Parts: sequence; C-alpha cells; structure tokens
Amino acid sequence: MAIGDVREVTAGDCSDLYYLDTGMYDTSEYGAVYVLDDDRPAVVDTGIGTNYDLLRDALDEVGIAQDDLEVIALTHVHLDHAGGAGFLAADYPNADVYVPALGADHMADPSRLVAGTKNAVGEQWEYYVEPEPIPEERIVEIEDGDTIDLGTHDLRAHEAPGHAPHQVVFEDLANDAVFVADAAGIWVPETEQIRETSPPSNFDLEQCLADLETLAELDPNVFCYPHFGPRYIGDDVEGALEEYATVLEEWVDAVAAKRRELADDETVVDHFAEAAEMDDVWGEEKSSAEARLNTRGVLGYLDHRE
Repeated sequence: MAIGDVREVTAGDCSDLYYLDTGMYDTSEYGAVYVLDDDRPAVVDTGIGTNYDLLRDALDEVGIAQDDLEVIALTHVHLDHAGGAGFLAADYPNADVYVPALGADHMADPSRLVAGTKNAVGEQWEYYVEPEPIPEERIVEIEDGDTIDLGTHDLRAHEAPGHAPHQVVFEDLANDAVFVADAAGIWVPETEQIRETSPPSNFDLEQCLADLETLAELDPNVFCYPHFGPRYIGDDVEGALEEYATVLEEWVDAVAAKRRELADDETVVDHFAEAAEMDDVWGEEKSSAEARLNTRGVLGYLDHRE
C-alpha cells in the first residue's frame, strides 16, 4: 500500500469502513487513519497532521463533505494519533472531537503534549507539525463504557491504559471489529509479524497484558491497527494476543538483561538502535528511531517497577 492510498476494509464482514496510509514519518504502511461512512460519518484517529491534506483527500474520495463529518474519535492523545485533530476540526465545522477524559486538556492546550513528544522522539520531531488547539466546546470527553452513536455503527470505548493512561480501544459491534489503538502492538502486513510498542513515559507491562485480556473478552473478528491496517483474526483472537504477550515479555526481558550487562542506559539504547530489525521494511532511520523510543520506554518502566 502506497502513501496516500485509500482502501475499503474488506476483512471479515466489515462494511462502510475505509483506511488511509498517511505516510507517517515518510514511511509507507506505518500510520493509518480509519473512516466510517455512516449516518454520522466518523474518523478514528487522525495521524500526526504532517500529511493532513491526504486525510482531506481521503474524505473527499469516500464522499464525505466538509459539512457532513460529525465525529473525530481519538483512541489517545499521543501526537501520532491525535496531532491532526485540530486541523480536521477547523476544516470540518460540524465534527466534535471525542477524546478520553484523561487526555482532553491536552487537546485544548497541546503545549505540554508537544514538549513531552519532543523529548520522547528527539530528532524524529522533524516529521511532526505543531498541533492546532481545539476549542473546548468542540471536545467531548469519553470514559470507559461510553458509546458514540454513528447510525448503523456504534463506537464503544474500553479503557486500555497499558500503553498510555489516556488510551481506549473502540469496539464496532456492527463490523465485529476493534480499533485497537496501540494496545495490540504494531502489525507489519509486509512480513505478517507483530512488533512491540513501548514508548516513554507511561509504558506498563502488567497493564499492557491486562489490556490484552480486555481485547480477548471483546473477541472481534478484525483488529484495526493504526500501525498498520486491518487484520482478520477470525476465531484465533486468543492466539494473536498470546503472540503479542510473548513479544512484549521477551522484549522487556531483553532490555532488562542488556541493562544488567552494560550498566549504562544510553549504551543500552544505542545497542538496540544498532540491532534494529526493521530496516528492510521501514528504512534504517525509522527502524533505529523506533528501537530507541521503545527501549527508553522499557527502561523507564523498569525504573518504576524497581
């Protein structure tokens, strides 16, 4: 799938659902935004905002006019998911922004979020844009169990705070699908493998594993990954989630072991950046940056656990 492509989700029994490759970090098949074309059309997550024009083009292609979009649903407020929300809200005047309550303040005033992101991503900030604040009257705070009525489809929020305390996943019962945010890892369609995501500063292994139990209870046929794309799970939800649990546990164990060996955190980060395994898929720069981010998140988690 190429940057800017819009495709209908045909996995399982999905209908009225499309996804866009936003070209996040100038990398194809890394960042996806989903569009539900219903009585109340919705966008699920918005990407960084850097390639915002691609999202506008995608809505045009699906047939959703500026006055028709009603819902901008954010799984969490990390800028790779919520950075484009302010631009979208400004251009689509009838759309409210539905955001987990713990992150709502960051949408009205993103200054602290920007500072934290710059600190976390380092040189990768060159791929971001400063987000636009969203007027408070356009923000709808959501909690665990809340439902966003779109017409044929509903988006039901389930808290999933392992990746970030302000994260939810959205269950779409009509499509037997879940928009999994970062709770189920990073899906790499080219290699059909699942990768860890453990960024600072709120990664929590035990809570991430608990979030996988939440997803197992929902038992959908389709996972819609923001990183990247729809994945048909069918009857093997437990197998897919057990696979990711193993990936996470082995990843945390590897970082902990290397820290014991090297006794210097920056050397540990450098080690995993140099040993990154995704160069052939994401390119050397993104692969290395991803490894640095995830290693720092685990090191912070280990400090907190100790």
